[in-house]
Amino acid sequence: MPLILASASPRRAELLRAAGIDPVICPVECDETWHPGETPKAYARRVADNKADLAVRPCSRVLAADTTVWTEAKLAPIGKPRDRAEARSILRMLLRTGQHFVTTAFAIVDTQGEQTRWHHGMTTTRVLMRALDDDALERTLGRYLDTDEWRGKAGGYAIQGHAAGLVRLIEGSYTGVVGLPVAEVLDALDALDALDGNHL
Repeated sequence: MPLILASASPRRAELLRAAGIDPVICPVECDETWHPGETPKAYARRVADNKADLAVRPCSRVLAADTTVWTEAKLAPIGKPRDRAEARSILRMLLRTGQHFVTTAFAIVDTQGEQTRWHHGMTTTRVLMRALDDDALERTLGRYLDTDEWRGKAGGYAIQGHAAGLVRLIEGSYTGVVGLPVAEVLDALDALDALDGNHL
């Protein structure tokens, strides 16, 4: 039974294919509105769960995920910039702050057996940014924004692309920052296969 990926993200599909899984792509439309007072981790889990629930179908295994960028647990997550000016503002803030966190939550729903089984997972990675003086910051931001990689990206950047030059160090899951914590997802799928008796 193929794995259904409830996401239009090419990055998530590429990560799974690199790990030997060729998913069936089934994106869903999900309300991703942040609820005031909700922590970034709770937000990511809720959205991942909602995506999985929208994609679930009989006799299937569905994977959904949500990636959230944040600086403080009491503040709203940093979303996807609407335009170049907002992307510049977000990235300048992240570089000036020096560090931020990227949480990716995932949910797997398995309906292949008699009972529906859910598995939840999450990684949070600390991202340390380069320290740049004003002139270097403006030059670096200008070059990066010209790539258009910021479009459709939480926090306005893709670490696997040109934004690698903005990052000094990460502590945690690199693939989680890209959009899917692959090792944790594989562990979850292996655990489900073991329950089903499907040992590879």
